[in-house]
Amino acid sequence: MRIPKYYEMYKPILFSLKDGEIHSSKELKSKIKDYFKLTDEDMAVLLPSKQQTVFENRAGWARTFLKKAGLIESPARAMFKLTKDGIDTVNKNPDIIDDKYLLQYEQFAPFYYNLSSNKKQQNENNSTDTIDKTPEDTINEAYEEIYKRLSSDLMEEISKLSSIAFERFVLDLMNKMGYGTFENSSHTTPKSKDSGIDGIIMEDKLGFNLIYMQAKKYTNNSVGRPEIQSFLGAITGKGGKGIFVTTSKFTKEAVEFADKQHIILIDGQKLIDYMIEYNFGVSTKIKYELKSIDTDLFNGYDYE
Repeated sequence: MRIPKYYEMYKPILFSLKDGEIHSSKELKSKIKDYFKLTDEDMAVLLPSKQQTVFENRAGWARTFLKKAGLIESPARAMFKLTKDGIDTVNKNPDIIDDKYLLQYEQFAPFYYNLSSNKKQQNENNSTDTIDKTPEDTINEAYEEIYKRLSSDLMEEISKLSSIAFERFVLDLMNKMGYGTFENSSHTTPKSKDSGIDGIIMEDKLGFNLIYMQAKKYTNNSVGRPEIQSFLGAITGKGGKGIFVTTSKFTKEAVEFADKQHIILIDGQKLIDYMIEYNFGVSTKIKYELKSIDTDLFNGYDYE
């Protein structure tokens, strides 16, 4: 039996959730297996990396695409249910549910086109434009796609944290990055004494230099200059540096003001980048090495 493509899994996933209840990813995979009448041997086929099954990989992408289109949601880790649009789709029961179908949902298009410029080319020209790409280009594009998906998944997990948990989360990340050397040296400030400071980080081992931190978990609102000015007022006279972290973005005015005041700003994407760089909340799944000829070595030998 041919293992179905990720987009071929859209329909069985949606109809597995038609009862309106919350189901686990394990349940969905079982439903997909039954829908396509896959055998245990089919389910065990591995990717070339040998680190994950083909089925698991494609099912994961299918859930991600359906979430981005707004047809399913994940109220808890590895748990899924239909959204209103998902219920409407199941009730309409279209013959084909694929990427083209999902593009009717406004929120899906930016994710789909940003995921791969090549997919946009295929959508517009109905052809695959890969002739001019080297193997390295293909690998880099694949890496970027995976990175974007990982970034999206990490931000989704962060969004589920409470505001207080997010403050602790940021401090733990700073500790992972090498700040707050001593145990318990990074700590959140009591909420009753917050005064715009959510945490204090020791920059050096003895604690002579302090970094004052404010962390704001926003969904859509950008952080503007007033918030940075307020934070600056809270740390002025304390003899330390300032760092402002948000899950959203900073306005141009906020960036310009912070730069003049030497306050470090970390927006949502930068936060994710640091997590991936310092292996905080992620783990290495596969490692590839790209090697090229060492011409210096060969130049040291005589040729006939």
